[in-house]
Amino acid sequence: LLFVVGTVSCTLFLAVNGLYSASDDVIELTPTNFNKEVIQSESLWLVEFYAPWCGHCQRLTPEWKKAATALKGVVKVGAVDADKHQSLGGQYGVRGFPTIKIFGANKNKAEDYQGGRTSDAIVDAALSALRSLVKERLSGRSGGYSSGKQSRESGGGDKKDVIELTDDSFDKNVINSDDVWMVEFYAPWCGHCKNLEPEWAAAATEVKEQTKGKVKLAAVDATVNQMLASRYGIRGFPTIKIFQKGEDPVDYDGGRTRSDIIARALDLFSDNAPPPELLEIISEDVLKSTCDAHQLCIISVLPHILDTGASGRNSYLDVMLKMAEKYKKKMWGWLWTEAGAQSDLESSLGIGGFGYPAMAAVNARKMKFALLKGSFSEQGINEFLRELSVGRGSTAPVGGGAFPKIHSVEPWDGKDGELPVEDDIDLSDVDLDDWDKDEL
Repeated sequence: LLFVVGTVSCTLFLAVNGLYSASDDVIELTPTNFNKEVIQSESLWLVEFYAPWCGHCQRLTPEWKKAATALKGVVKVGAVDADKHQSLGGQYGVRGFPTIKIFGANKNKAEDYQGGRTSDAIVDAALSALRSLVKERLSGRSGGYSSGKQSRESGGGDKKDVIELTDDSFDKNVINSDDVWMVEFYAPWCGHCKNLEPEWAAAATEVKEQTKGKVKLAAVDATVNQMLASRYGIRGFPTIKIFQKGEDPVDYDGGRTRSDIIARALDLFSDNAPPPELLEIISEDVLKSTCDAHQLCIISVLPHILDTGASGRNSYLDVMLKMAEKYKKKMWGWLWTEAGAQSDLESSLGIGGFGYPAMAAVNARKMKFALLKGSFSEQGINEFLRELSVGRGSTAPVGGGAFPKIHSVEPWDGKDGELPVEDDIDLSDVDLDDWDKDEL
């Protein structure tokens, strides 16, 4: 079947073996070897997070291999199948493919690579980053990370992004905040707290960067701030609690490593993140860029504006937005068009000419699609998408084996439609009696 997730999907990709093999100079990275190979390494690393089905990733592959060969022995070049290893991609805030990160002097603060997708551009960026790393070492600011257990005192786990809270500052900062807070209650004499310190500090920096400050990591000295410790029933150290606006605090019971903490923080962030954008298909670029960058793109064809008016159309768009919110962790693309505006696209998806509103889920990599058979409602669409997410539902090839020509159209202005204005015909000068005789 086309739409497969979980363990079954891995078998689809084994045939491709990711996009790289052991014979390449690209080092394959997984959650098992990432910490040892990258984080504890003294080397500079360039790491690509990719998905085997992603067209942009497939086009990058030969350039990435060429760059890896050129940089061999100088800079390490790796790749992560982030579709297979979603936890690792999530840890570094990967939201689209391919994402390239540079792990330099401070391995806990990876930089985004924003350069071109050619081997020349990649090599230039690598050598530039390498020069910066060497200059830092020369000036005495050694950024090498070897032990994986640096303490705050040694300067490894910089505490600057951990927010210290007190009895006086807690409520105004946390309780009415729109952000998510993860708060560690600690005691200075506690051995487990000291072990957690560098992990908490490193996670705070990464989480701040990846969530743009929307998830905050904080610390409370519970031996000094006893009012807070009493209010939240702190009995042991460290205790970590999660605070979200309008909800009772909950205990964090996950692992104590930075990767565990970061993974949970990013989960909390995605739970609170806005849904993906719902875009109108007004050009070929909108369709191609959305469908190429996502495993599935959900395309709705809504009735003509004259059939629904603005309020009717908005009610359909609201249903789509609710579903985009519900399935936002799937990282699908969401598109819509008006009946008749993209008639070639409708025909290729077996929709054309009737039965609006309609919905199709398209896998652009395989050029296959599934059609919504039930009602265009929250319940009907939810059942349709749930079936797809577990690999069920019948599929068909896109007509012609590729997306048809997409017409550039003006975006909807949000208003009711207007019938075309016809010229008034003035019949006052016409002698209808004479006209009838002539006709006879």
